[in-house]
Amino acid sequence: MAEIKHGNNKFYVGDETKPDAEMDYTMNDDVMTITHTGVDESLRGQGIAKQLVEAGVNYARENDIKILATCPFAKQVLEETPEYHDVLLKG
Repeated sequence: MAEIKHGNNKFYVGDETKPDAEMDYTMNDDVMTITHTGVDESLRGQGIAKQLVEAGVNYARENDIKILATCPFAKQVLEETPEYHDVLLKG
């Protein structure tokens, strides 16, 4: 499992300024909008993008916020994982 770090409006693996993998988000009141998820080719196929989404879900639970995803990957993971529906913003 990769070491997921939390930076300025993102969760990432590696260096914050040049991450090997990242999930970017914006905050508006009590809603985290996941806008982008990306993983370097060298790390693909290891489930790191899903780990980034899970880190966002855990952060949302800890801070009593909801998640909206405009990133297609994150949206699919959130919708297809029933355990994440408690933080998914219903729209």
